[in-house]
Formats: sequence, structure tokens, C-alpha cells
Amino acid sequence: MLFVGALVFAGWIDANKNILMIIIHSNSEETVNSIIEKTIRPEYPLKCNPNQTQTCPGNYPTKYNPVNRTRSSAPTCPDYFRWIQEDLRPWRETGITREMVEKGRRSAHFRLLIVNGKVYVEKYRKSIQTRDTFTLWGILQLIRWYPGRLPDLELLFDCDDRPVVRERNFRGANAGPPPLFRYCGDNWSLDIVFPDWSFWGWAETNIQPWQMVLKDIKEGNKRIKWKDRVPYAYWRGNPYVSPTRGNLMTCNVSDKDDWNTRLYIQDWRQQAKQGYNQSNLEDQCTHRYKIYVEGWAWSVSEKYIIACDSPTLYIRSRFYDFLVRGMVPLQNYWPIRDNDKCISLQFAVEWGNNNKEKAEAMGKAGARYIHEDLKMEYVYDYMFHLLNEYAKLLKFNVTIPKGAVEICSETMACPANGVWRKFMVDSMVMSPTDTTLCTLPPYDPTFFKAFLEKKWNSTRQVEMWEKEYWEKHDKKH
Repeated sequence: MLFVGALVFAGWIDANKNILMIIIHSNSEETVNSIIEKTIRPEYPLKCNPNQTQTCPGNYPTKYNPVNRTRSSAPTCPDYFRWIQEDLRPWRETGITREMVEKGRRSAHFRLLIVNGKVYVEKYRKSIQTRDTFTLWGILQLIRWYPGRLPDLELLFDCDDRPVVRERNFRGANAGPPPLFRYCGDNWSLDIVFPDWSFWGWAETNIQPWQMVLKDIKEGNKRIKWKDRVPYAYWRGNPYVSPTRGNLMTCNVSDKDDWNTRLYIQDWRQQAKQGYNQSNLEDQCTHRYKIYVEGWAWSVSEKYIIACDSPTLYIRSRFYDFLVRGMVPLQNYWPIRDNDKCISLQFAVEWGNNNKEKAEAMGKAGARYIHEDLKMEYVYDYMFHLLNEYAKLLKFNVTIPKGAVEICSETMACPANGVWRKFMVDSMVMSPTDTTLCTLPPYDPTFFKAFLEKKWNSTRQVEMWEKEYWEKHDKKH
């Protein structure tokens, strides 16, 4: 009844008597919150016009005006947000000129513009599968999540795997690298790292939007207690996309060797024929340890693997995405050497099986990082802060080129078919959020030095343990 009293303002009770009766007689807090949320915050589903040219409706709110803030105060963003400022560091002093942007035109798949809260795109070439489509879809959902918040901006996006803006090519007289957006980076490149398309669904592999997958994996984690899981390291994937994955397969169990691993080849074409019945991510949290190994570049599988609360055995990678840079060895994952994977994996499993409480805690810490710090709310916050900070650096006026067209959720989802449309509908933001944007930590160069040193020391500690283990093992044999 106290809750009802709090809602008594002019006209509300008279207009919502039926809803109040449901609330009063409901024993479910979730039901109450759901009813109130839908009453106060109207939803804006797709408005498709059959047999007509699809246009962008004008009824969606153009301002971000939270009615019922679900965060009492703005929380500080997770630490991996700090890398936004580091990714933009090459342009911190000079700003970004149009000439710099145009340097990235050769490899870009599309030009994205946001002007007065509307989104425009000029496409140059088709991406692999529908990466470009779902990346643009994700940006449209960000605009719906925080309408009217982003300033005008213009950028170029490359949807291919590997970074191309090599730092060594932009020194001295050639300074002024192109601020090219993509999904991953490495220590030798200046590409700006952005969340990948799969957060809104990977239709070609039948992987649902992230918010749905996250719930499924959370339920999958409950099925088997960690100590009751298969006491080996598990990996399933395509080993033919990179040498490091091919090398990993030499660590599989055989008649001669058992490296404490169980490795399986994933044939996506065969899975498509079988209805993806062996591809459910929530069904793959059955082993005590999960292996992550990069593909041709970073791998989309990373977040799904770590979301299982089994310790991730993370094979040292050249490439990184936006989320992994905040993770710490021995806290969120166990580092594996890439130049001698088999003995490194074998030791990791031996250590975990002999230190079960520590291993289980590590798996849960990794999963907690994903489930809490990588919720879609934070994915949108990361996108917002990255684009907002980028826009602050622009030194030119954003103008819509002749080849650009306005896009919105309707122009993308209404003409789509099959699983592509389903994933768009499933991941569509139905109304502006009531959450408060997290606060971006101030830029602090000393943080990166201390953080990277901490990661190096933790990795070095594991290597020392491993060396001692094998030295003792060799003496016994």
C-alpha cells in the first residue's frame, strides 16, 4: 500500500484503476515493476508499411528524458572504458581533420553520419556476411537508447577482421593517422575499437542477440556444479582459420598423449543442415575449463566462453577487442603460452584440479565480469562515450554527402526476412532508457602503466609456476 501511495498524483489513479487493482493483488515484485515500467514508459515498436516504400516514422522521442531512473546516481563506468581515451590519444593534441578521416576511405565499408539525431550512411563495399548491417543496426539502437544525446559526427568503419592503420606508417611528416573504426586492434595499430556486430545477433551462425544469449548462459551455468563438470579443458570451433588454431588441435587427446584437453571441430555448414543442434552456447558449460584461442583476428567466441563460469584458459593473443583489455590474469582468466600450448594447457588443468576453490573462484570472477560489466546497458554506454569523445575531436563541420541515405530501424528491419529480421526485432530498443549514463573515468596515463605491469606480473607468475612444475615432473621421470 505504501507503493500505491507513492503513485498518487493528479489524475493517475483515475486513469489507471485497472492497473492499480492488478498491482495491489500481485505478489510478484517483478510483475509490479513490469506493469509500472510499461505504464510510465511507452514502447515504440516497428511501424512497417506493407507494399510501400519504407520511411522513418516521426513519433519516436527525440530527447533523452528519464522518467524513472533505475540507477539512483551515475555509476563510474567499468575500467575497460578507460581505453576509450587511449584509443583516441593519437588525435588528442591535433584533433581530427577531414583529411585524416578520408585517409581511411580505401578500406572502409561505410561512412556513418549522425546529424541532428538522425543517422545517415554511405556504403562503399559489402562486408563479410551481414557484419555491416548489424553494426549499423546496433548504432541505430544506441540512438533509440539515448535519443538526442550524441552530437553531430562523421566516421569511417572497416568491418574486416584485422587492423590496418599501422602506427609506423604515421610518424613525423606522415603524422595524422586516419581514425578508422573496426572490431579489434593490436599493439602495432591505431584502429579505434568498437563493439562487434554479434551483440545484436549473428544470423549466419544462429547466435541470438547478446542480451538473450547472456540469460541462456546464466541458466546453463546452473545445470552442473563446477566440481561435477568434466575435469578437462574444452574447446569447439573452426581450426582452419588460423595457424594458432591448427596448432591447438595437436594438443587433443590421442592414443599416445593426453594433455587434459577435449577439442572438437565445428563445421558450421553441417550445423546449419542439422538445425544448429550442437551449437547452443548454454549447453557448452559442461567442462571445468574453457579454452579461448583467437582466429584470423580476435574471435567473437571470447565473450561466450568467458561467460561460462568455468575458468577460461586464455591463449596469449595478438589481437584484442574492447572488453578484454579490462581483464586481469589469475583474477578473470588463466594465461596460456602461445608458443607451447600443450604443456601449458596440461599444467593449467593440473593446477586447477589441485586447487579447486581457487580455480572455481577464478571462473566465477571471469563470468561475473561478463555478466555484470558487459550487460547491454554498458555496451551502449561504451558506444556512446566512444562516439561522444570522438565527436569532440572533430575539426570540421559534418555535412551529409550526396551518396548518403537516412536509415532507421524501419528501413532496416521491415525489408529483412527470416532470422535476420527476427534478430533485429529481438534486439530492438523499444523506448529510451531510464538508466543513467555511467561516468567516464578521467584520462590517466599512469593507470595504463600500472595496469599493464600488473597483467605482466600475473602472467609471469603463471609461467614461473609452470616452469617449476615441469622441472619437478622431469626429475621424477
